[in-house]
Amino acid sequence: MKRIENNSLKMCAKWCPWGVDKPDDDEEGNFSAFSMELLKKQNAETSAAIIQLLNTNPEFLSISENQTKMIMQRDNEDGEKLAAGIQIGIDRGALPTIEPVPYKEINVLGKTPDEIADEIISDVGEAVNTGAVIVLVGLSGTGKGTTVTKLSEKLPNTVTWSNGNIFRSITLLATSWCENNGMEQFDANAALTSENIADYLSMLSFDEFPDRGFDIKIEGLGISAFVKDIQNTDLKGPKVSKNIPTVAKQIQGEAVGFAAAAIEKMREAGMNVLLEGREQTVNYVSSPFRYSLTLSDSSIIGKRRVAQMLGATAFQKLQEEEEEVTPTAILETLNSCLSEL
Repeated sequence: MKRIENNSLKMCAKWCPWGVDKPDDDEEGNFSAFSMELLKKQNAETSAAIIQLLNTNPEFLSISENQTKMIMQRDNEDGEKLAAGIQIGIDRGALPTIEPVPYKEINVLGKTPDEIADEIISDVGEAVNTGAVIVLVGLSGTGKGTTVTKLSEKLPNTVTWSNGNIFRSITLLATSWCENNGMEQFDANAALTSENIADYLSMLSFDEFPDRGFDIKIEGLGISAFVKDIQNTDLKGPKVSKNIPTVAKQIQGEAVGFAAAAIEKMREAGMNVLLEGREQTVNYVSSPFRYSLTLSDSSIIGKRRVAQMLGATAFQKLQEEEEEVTPTAILETLNSCLSEL
């Protein structure tokens, strides 16, 4: 490994709360506990440790602030696009206008993923034994995905739902419709009429199939397949990937309606269904168990994202080291990776 020069180490001393000459002082930053084992985890624990290490580094703080602004701006833009898509569905009669059900806010600042999951499980109560739909919303970086993972580990008979395969399945049907009608390229105006969209929806069914469990079946336009069998092949092929943004914008309403019915069918079968996403879409899924993950300190959003990038890059650089990797070497590498961002 290429070591950082002494002048860089002196720079580290300016922002490390303990300085580089105190790598074993557990009471000031718990620096000596930062090991390759911790770096290898690449999880919330790793990110929290990196933030603690770099939390007074001006460069880290500046990059994190920019990341926070970018993430929040992108979230707002995505929300506006989803709202526009939902309105298209409402105007077409695919969705009703609703009054959103309130969400219980959970401030995740200073809480571990286990603590957040346990708080939700405690609130859901006995319903987890008979089947419940647990809905999570929140800004990017608030830990929705990590919380869903923890909930799936802790709860019985659990499934995580994503609308992605609905959009992909309808895109596959829409592009196949164009091909079957002799079109050399995808024509959104022709393929995505209200009548055609209704036909595509009629070609999808969600049920519990023998020896398969719950799945979406596609039957129409020369296609007969279960989504689980083609989700990593046809549904991720170029004709789907290229056209899914256009299709998704037009069929938000239909996809949300299909998802809501599928989720309720699984709940009735006694399953715990975990759903995380944007309020604009998950508002249409019926459930009393709705949670909004928030951060009273929004700067953590950018810090987490930067810490994730630094942790991944540093681990990649250090994992092939033949010598034992010391906490000081990890700190040097993190500092080097930071300068490369």
